[in-house]
Amino acid sequence: MNDFLGADLPIIQSPMAGVQDSTLTIAVSSAGGLGSLPCALLSIDEIRAELNAVTQQSDKPFSSNFFCHKAPEMDNKRESKWRAELKPYFDELGIDVDNIPTRPKFDPFNHQMADVLEDYKPAVVSFHFGLPSADLVARVKSWGSTVIASATTVAEAQWLEANGADGIIAQGLEAGGHRGIFLSEDLTTQVGTFSLLPQIVKAVKLPVIAAGGIADAAGVAAALSLGASAVQVGTAYLLCTETNTSQIHRNALKSEASQHTAITNLFSGRPARSIVNRIMREIGPINPNTSAFPLALNTISAVKKQAESTGVGDFSSLWCGQNATGCKEISAAEMTMALAAKL
Repeated sequence: MNDFLGADLPIIQSPMAGVQDSTLTIAVSSAGGLGSLPCALLSIDEIRAELNAVTQQSDKPFSSNFFCHKAPEMDNKRESKWRAELKPYFDELGIDVDNIPTRPKFDPFNHQMADVLEDYKPAVVSFHFGLPSADLVARVKSWGSTVIASATTVAEAQWLEANGADGIIAQGLEAGGHRGIFLSEDLTTQVGTFSLLPQIVKAVKLPVIAAGGIADAAGVAAALSLGASAVQVGTAYLLCTETNTSQIHRNALKSEASQHTAITNLFSGRPARSIVNRIMREIGPINPNTSAFPLALNTISAVKKQAESTGVGDFSSLWCGQNATGCKEISAAEMTMALAAKL
């Protein structure tokens, strides 16, 4: 058993908001890994329902994941610039911009979310974009949950250690989805997993979890040999039968397109790795006119939704790491055991 995580295997399934629900969490935890439940995009009632599903169907340890970004103020001037960038697509797809909401779709971790979480006391609570306030961190730890959070640099890892984290996720540049970067916005500071991992292991006294580009048993073994206490894997699970990955996303993952990914801010306002598609080629991948995270999501989602209704993924967030070779259409249990094959 991995004493740090409470799971039988040192394998964490990355929380993947938008492509999974509790079904994947339960499957991975039942197989001996640490399943993760992405709660960042859920309402309070949805968080409770998903936590109910996990705890009623499994007694295995699991992780709940939240964002802890700073909630932005609406900037009308910036939003106007973002809408101007997207206007050709609004026109092409016949989208009424007056119906696009301006309020953020979700909030950072707060006491209302903690109220729900306390009823379930998951073994692990993970955070992205730093940590919540000190009182929230203390509250989560008070009921016995282990707190882990993503670091994309040594400085971020040291900050997390100083501010109450129990473990560090060393997120290399290869990782799919959102970068956990939070101390700066300078993407030139971002390095690969196997450069970042040993540096963080040396710099902190906490257990370190390797994440980014790990897609098979050899990658898991390599990360552990460099001092990782566990690994976190996301992309390899995207085609598993228990995910909600859309058919458009699945098709992209199974095609040559998955060999070309890039960091982009188009889909939310924060940098994240996606398979390169039309909109990334035409106005990105990094565009200075996006609205702040997560406000940019409202506007681009209108374009994405309309295009996807016709089977087109030109405007979709096709999250994928730099190594999609591990993606297989198998069960999450089979994937978890395959990743553990060299342990």
